[in-house]
Amino acid sequence: MSDLGDGFPESIRIREVGPRDGFQNEPEIIDTAHKIELIDLLTATGLERIEITSFVRPDVIPQLSDAHDVLAGIKRREGVSFSVLIPNNRGLEIALEQSDRFDETNFFLSASETHNMKNVNRSIEDSLSHLEDTIPKARDAGKRCEGVISTSFGCPYEGDVPRENVFAIAERLIASGCDEIGFGDTTGMANPVQVRRFFEEAMSRFGDVEVTAHFHDTRGQGLANVLSALAEGVESFESSFGELGGCVVPVGATGNIASEDLISMVGEMGIETGVDLPKLLEASARAQEILGRPLGSHVLKAGPVDWHRE
Repeated sequence: MSDLGDGFPESIRIREVGPRDGFQNEPEIIDTAHKIELIDLLTATGLERIEITSFVRPDVIPQLSDAHDVLAGIKRREGVSFSVLIPNNRGLEIALEQSDRFDETNFFLSASETHNMKNVNRSIEDSLSHLEDTIPKARDAGKRCEGVISTSFGCPYEGDVPRENVFAIAERLIASGCDEIGFGDTTGMANPVQVRRFFEEAMSRFGDVEVTAHFHDTRGQGLANVLSALAEGVESFESSFGELGGCVVPVGATGNIASEDLISMVGEMGIETGVDLPKLLEASARAQEILGRPLGSHVLKAGPVDWHRE
């Protein structure tokens, strides 16, 4: 158990999503060489899971149009699992042309009809039907599969999203072959009480798969929500170095929780992550240089607690 001794896990797993979720939100195209440099810095930190890119149409997200070149250029490091986001069958076919360069596939849809339509121009049922066809193909290719459900804690267009709607989607994704379900607070609408109630039920319903929490700090509640999830036994989280990223719809929905903020907090609580925090901060500092602007990570600004101890 952690130092608090009240049910928190001894360790957690983190999937770093900055190279995909973070980069795709940047308005200026990042050079492929810089993307490769930053990913190589991340693989040297002890992070064991990194989302590298997505095989979306280049005209939809130009920032990720170099997916092939990024996958080809990054260094494979033992013990580090690379994942790619897959939008549809065609995206999977293209990704599998470089099957040896990644290990996991992530599939996504929203729990809100309006957000799903604005994000991928499909109804939820249409998205699910396509994923139920695509996910088994990824499994047949030997890839681990994660289903990501956006707007799990609320929609900026529709407001409340009933938990039962979210869990019904999760059940279909699991039935299709997903080994992991990620519940996303896509626009930072969750609060700690809501999160605790949500995962109390989710952990009891989906104990046979990995349950992952993905929080945003859009309204400053990201780490508080992590604490609530930890209290309910969640041991898997997604975060982004430097606090890069957010959601491309709607405008202003920025702010994945920063990986270094998450790792610093749980480390102070006695929870292991296996990540070298100073090395992670080097990667975030380099991203700051490349992007030419300050990033939102608190620990990047203030430094780890240990830096200020005698």
